[in-house]
Amino acid sequence: MTGLGPVGEKHDPEGEGHKLGPIRFRDLTAVAVVAGLAMWILIHYNYGSFPDLPLLSGLSLYVVAALEVVIGFVVKKRIANREVGRAGGQLHPINAARLVALAKASAILGAVAAGGWTGVLIFLMQNGILDAARQDRPGAIIGLVGGVVLTAAAMWLEHCCRAPDDPSADEFDSAPDSPPSLA
Repeated sequence: MTGLGPVGEKHDPEGEGHKLGPIRFRDLTAVAVVAGLAMWILIHYNYGSFPDLPLLSGLSLYVVAALEVVIGFVVKKRIANREVGRAGGQLHPINAARLVALAKASAILGAVAAGGWTGVLIFLMQNGILDAARQDRPGAIIGLVGGVVLTAAAMWLEHCCRAPDDPSADEFDSAPDSPPSLA
């Protein structure tokens, strides 16, 4: 039963209203659109003052994505083998929570990178007659793909950190836009 707290706010004794669910694709899309628009505006008015884009400017995104995929497989194996706990050699629950936080932050970073590089690439495609714009396209494409790969890897890591007997994970999969129901 929900009541009013001392300041007139709703009080939720079971904490059901503040569950942390999986990151939503629509939220990442909104982040990418805002970042893309901001980057397009920035580069539209300042392109002449930027240095040339290096070909491997988005390489770090691939490195982080690869690490998160490997960590995801390790975590998934440990969870499947019930090797989660405080004993030596087990995955500590706090570390699993930290990995979820890393996955959420990386998904947002990947969305910002993908959106930003998309904004740059759109500008470069609009200015195809400039030699500098043509030379900068491969670097922007590598960065854009790196952002998408990082977002996918982060969502994979987040998926791997789910507890196998967590009923809310299935509820989020079936209806990602609706709040979890009380059982």
